[in-house]
Amino acid sequence: MPGASRPLARVVVASHRGPVEFSQEEDGPVVRRGSGGLVTALTQLRKEVRDGAWVCAAITDADRQVVGGTGSSPIIDEASGWRLRMLDLDQASHTRFYGMIANPLLWFIQHGLWSLSDAPDIGHDEYLAWDEGYARVNAAFAEAVIAEVTDGGPVVVMVHDYHLYLVPALVRAQCPDVPVHFFCHIPWPHPDAWRVLPATWREAVFAGLLGSDVVGFQTERSARNFIEGCEQVLGLVADWRELAVEFAGRRVIARWYPISVDVAYFEALAASDGVLAKEAELEAGRREKLILRVDRTDLSKNILRGFRAYDVVLERRPDLRERVTFLALLQPSRQDVREYAEYLDAIRRTVADLNLKHGTPDWQPVDLRLVDDIELAVAAYKQYDVLMVNAIADGMNLVAKEAVVVNARDGVLLLSEGAGAEVELGHFAISVNPFDIEQQAAALWDGLTMEADERRGRQEACVAVVRRNDLRRWLDAQLADVVQAHSPEA
Repeated sequence: MPGASRPLARVVVASHRGPVEFSQEEDGPVVRRGSGGLVTALTQLRKEVRDGAWVCAAITDADRQVVGGTGSSPIIDEASGWRLRMLDLDQASHTRFYGMIANPLLWFIQHGLWSLSDAPDIGHDEYLAWDEGYARVNAAFAEAVIAEVTDGGPVVVMVHDYHLYLVPALVRAQCPDVPVHFFCHIPWPHPDAWRVLPATWREAVFAGLLGSDVVGFQTERSARNFIEGCEQVLGLVADWRELAVEFAGRRVIARWYPISVDVAYFEALAASDGVLAKEAELEAGRREKLILRVDRTDLSKNILRGFRAYDVVLERRPDLRERVTFLALLQPSRQDVREYAEYLDAIRRTVADLNLKHGTPDWQPVDLRLVDDIELAVAAYKQYDVLMVNAIADGMNLVAKEAVVVNARDGVLLLSEGAGAEVELGHFAISVNPFDIEQQAAALWDGLTMEADERRGRQEACVAVVRRNDLRRWLDAQLADVVQAHSPEA
C-alpha cells in the first residue's frame, strides 16, 4: 500500500543491466551511472535499506576488465551504494541470450511486432540459443542471486524484466523461504501471442515467473493477460477476483504498479547550466511551433507513422509551412539486429523525402538528430508545443512523464492507446490510435491550435498525476505486497 513503511533491511536486485557501467579511458576504466528508468527508480530504494546487492551482466569491455580484476568478489559502487555482482558471461552464451532470444524474439512477441506470415522461424539455431543462451544466462543470474541471499539475514529478491523470466523459479528451488518479486517493464500480451514459442519454452516462461510471490506489471491489462496465460499455457485455475493462481503448492498473485520518474531530478536538470545552454540554442532556431519526439529507434515506437501523419498535416495545411518544426531526437537502438538497422534506414529515407517534399531554402520541416543527449532532450522537453508519443505498444513510456513535468509552454501530449502511460494520463492528453495516421494528423492539428486555457489545464493535470504517483508510491506498493504475499497468513 502506498506510504507503508518498508519491512525489510536487505534487498537483492537482478536485472540485465546494472546501476553503473564502465567505459575505457586513457587512465583506465571510468564508472558512470547506468541509463534507463529502472536505475532511477531503484536509486531511492537503496537509500532506504541497510544492505543492497545488484546482480547484473558485464556489458562493455571495460565492465569485463573491472570484473576480471576482482575475481569473484562483488564491486562496491561508492556513488550509488550498491554492492554489484557483475557477471562476466561467456560471450557466445550472452550473444545467444540477448541477440537471438531476448532481442528480438521475446521483445517482438510482447510488443506485437512479428509479421507471422514470414517471421519468426524457430530452427536449430534458436533451440541452441534457448538452451545455451537464455537458459544458461538465467541460471548464472540465479546462482549469483542465491549467493547473495545465503550471505546474510532476511532479504527480499526483486527480479526485473524479460531477460530473466526463468530466474524466480530457480531461486525458489534453492531458497524456498525467501520473498521473491518480479517486475515486467514491458507489455504482457494476450496468451495467443505466446504460441509463437515452442510449447516447452512458453511453459518455462510462465513456470519461471511463478517462482515469484508477486508478478508485477505496468498495467492491469498486462496483469490480467498474465493470469489468463497461466490458465491457457499451464492449465491452472485462476482466482479472477484476487488475480491469483495456485502453483506448486503456493499462491502467486499478479499486480500492477505504474512506474514513475524522479521529478526532483528532472526539475534540477532542467535548471542546470548545460540544459539552459542547449535550450538557448533551440530557442534561437525555433519557429512559431515545435513538435517533439524523443525515442529510441525501436520498431515499437512507431516513428514512421508519426512522420506520415505530419506529412498529412503539411499537405492539408500549407499555411503551417515555415511556422512549425518537428524535432526528432532519436537514439539508434540495437543496430546489430537486422530489423532495427533496416528501420533506422527507413527513418532516414522518410525524413529526407518529407524535407524534400515540403522544405524551403530557409526551412526544413523535420529536424532529425540521431543522438543520446539527456541535456538536449530536457531542453526540448521544456520547449515543445506538442509532444508525440504514438508507440505501437509500451510498458509505460517514461518520456511522456519526464516531459510534462518540465515543459514550460503548456505543451500538449499526444499519447498512444498502446502506451501504459495512457491509463494515467490519457484523460488529459489527446489519445491516438497508433495505426490510424488520419487520426494522428488530426491530433497534431488539434494540439497545435488548442486554446491556451485548455492547454494549460491539460498540462497541469498531467503534472499533478505524475507527482502523485511517484517513485516512492511505486516502490512501497510492491514491497508491501511481496512481504504480505509471502507471509504464512497470506
